[in-house]
Amino acid sequence: MKRIISVLTLILIAPLTYAEEYKDFGKDRLNNSPRHGEWVDIRSGDRTIKAFVVYPERKDKAPVVLVIQEIFGLTDWLRSMCDELAENGVIAIAPDFLNGQKFEDADSASKAVSAVTQDQVKAVLDATADYALKIPACNGTLAVCGFCRGGGWAFAYANENPKIKAAYSFYGTAPDEASKVANIACPVYGFYGENDERVNATIPKAEELMKAAGKKYEPVIYKDAGHGFMRSGEPTNPQMREADRKARDEAWARWKTLLKQLP
Repeated sequence: MKRIISVLTLILIAPLTYAEEYKDFGKDRLNNSPRHGEWVDIRSGDRTIKAFVVYPERKDKAPVVLVIQEIFGLTDWLRSMCDELAENGVIAIAPDFLNGQKFEDADSASKAVSAVTQDQVKAVLDATADYALKIPACNGTLAVCGFCRGGGWAFAYANENPKIKAAYSFYGTAPDEASKVANIACPVYGFYGENDERVNATIPKAEELMKAAGKKYEPVIYKDAGHGFMRSGEPTNPQMREADRKARDEAWARWKTLLKQLP
């Protein structure tokens, strides 16, 4: 009987332990970072947006990268990505689209993010971009990146803001209409997992549209990686897949090179 009770206890506790690990993912990097990170308030019409900013340690002004969250909200992991970007020489700023909400299951997260309209996305990113370009340490260069749903928003926002100098879309769906790429004034770099056909099926049409419009689009598909490999391939992830880790390493090597090319 004691053995049965012990097994049942483990079954009940395991989901709670996993949820806590998921919730706190990335916190160690944030706690141990030598870089300055802070929360700021950004006005957008009659709304106040919270955003997380991390500054690089450098003696000159730096480009700014807008960082767009996954469906799970502005999590510790996303903030740790801001810190990793700052480690590579840029100012990273991530606006909170979900007013502090964070989710530990995909269904609840997807419902919340789906309720955010395209007009709201643009308003938040416009306000964040305006704020970012006024940061005294900014050199006037603005780029955008995003992950999962945010990867699609990053690609779309490049079509909305002519000030964007580069867009980095991580496993987000790509545009499917000529009007959605017509105004893009910067190169778009795509990062995709091989085992993510839902997203990858949108790449060929986007390539066709971008080529027809005379735009630069460079998608790279990482072998055997799944959707979300930048998170799942993190070495501190207790459930890391080796293929995702390799994809993450290769994606970061590419991204670091691209970040150095920002003016």
